Amino acid sequence: MAQVSINSDYSEWGSSTDAGERARLLQSPCVDTALKSEGEASPEGLDRGTTSTLGAIFIVVNACLGAGLLNFPAAFSTAGGVAAGVTLQMGMLVFIISGLVILAYCSQASNERTYQEVVWAVCGKLTGVLCEVAIAIYTFGTCIAFLIIIGDQQDKIIAVMAKDPEEASGGPWYTDRKFTISLTAFLFILPLSIPKEIGFQKYASFLSVVGTWYVTAIIIIKYIWPDKEMTPGDILTRPASWMAVFNAMPTICFGFQCHVSSVPVFNSMRQPEVKTWGGVVTAAMVIALAVYMGTGICGFLTFGAAVDPDVLLSYPSEDMAMAVARAFIILSVLTSYPILHFCGRAVVEGLWLRYQGMPVEEDVGREQRRRVLQTLVWFLLTLLLALFIPDIGKVISVIGGLAACFIFVFPGLCLIQAKLSEMEEVKPASWWALVSFGVLLVTLGAFIFGQTTANAIYVDLLA
Repeated sequence: MAQVSINSDYSEWGSSTDAGERARLLQSPCVDTALKSEGEASPEGLDRGTTSTLGAIFIVVNACLGAGLLNFPAAFSTAGGVAAGVTLQMGMLVFIISGLVILAYCSQASNERTYQEVVWAVCGKLTGVLCEVAIAIYTFGTCIAFLIIIGDQQDKIIAVMAKDPEEASGGPWYTDRKFTISLTAFLFILPLSIPKEIGFQKYASFLSVVGTWYVTAIIIIKYIWPDKEMTPGDILTRPASWMAVFNAMPTICFGFQCHVSSVPVFNSMRQPEVKTWGGVVTAAMVIALAVYMGTGICGFLTFGAAVDPDVLLSYPSEDMAMAVARAFIILSVLTSYPILHFCGRAVVEGLWLRYQGMPVEEDVGREQRRRVLQTLVWFLLTLLLALFIPDIGKVISVIGGLAACFIFVFPGLCLIQAKLSEMEEVKPASWWALVSFGVLLVTLGAFIFGQTTANAIYVDLLA
């Protein structure tokens, strides 16, 4: 495929090479994405990576799967049953895969290697800044969700250790949810979040994959061989309204959102070609779909409409198999929080450098002080919000709306701008079809984000 240069002259859209305009923001912790230099770039514009096609599939699956799978049974309940939930996921998967392919095409055309750099280069300064702000808010909200998940799972584990599951909430002060979350966060998460670089991501990835597959397997097993004390609620067979189906979209977006880290993965491949990448993301999304469907269908059919937003909370506290699942989820989240924080901190750092007009190559001592301050503020704010927002469903709904922007809105804008920059006098029918598809992506993403925001405001007003 011939490469097309998009906005290659950065002076056209007000960019500067210092002050972090093209800083290495949000580099994928799973792959090596060293910043390219003009003298080292390959003739085709991008350095060749070392990731094989199979390795890229694994990385994308790992980036996609995570603690979000705990919310899929509730998403099936919200959508109105198995048929509606499966149909919704299958329909959205077409757009999700399309967004990943569009990002790869625009990355190749613009010679940029991270998500926000692609948006900067293709769509311009304003959209680029909005993208960075959205990434910072998304990673911040996800960190809050991780802390809530830790508290949810610890409550169940403590209930088993206290040997009085029904009255564990009224136990000693050291079993209080706020204390256990705070203690875990200060002992494990904060020390892992302060370093400048993250060197344990391979272990975090391994724990995340093992935990995800174990949770899915045990939920399926518990559906096939349920415990006697687990009685399902109403099993919905059809959605109450079309709006109910749309309300499940943010959870699905949160679960399948791997687009931000997909651009570095694409550029890390030995053969970063759009056609090959299409096969990679299709295979990865099919694997993720199987995991999410297995969890969503079996979890929903086990508990029906009574399923908890965090499906593990619906199972009895004394169930040892589920206790192991909760331990896996806690370990996965403990190592995932620092990675998400690292990504968000990188974006905040770039925005700060740009605002101050400071060069990237600055005094190490100043960078260290600023990094520690940013980490402490981030950590304390997420911890406080997690302590006073116990319902993970609300957090997932909000950050799911932002995930829709990364899946639909920004890729759609990139596709529109990329095709508009092709200055052929006579445009083929495919040109208009691609522009129309970009408009559809933007419209769909904006609808999901707007609906999520409106629902959050409406619920707050009712409360």
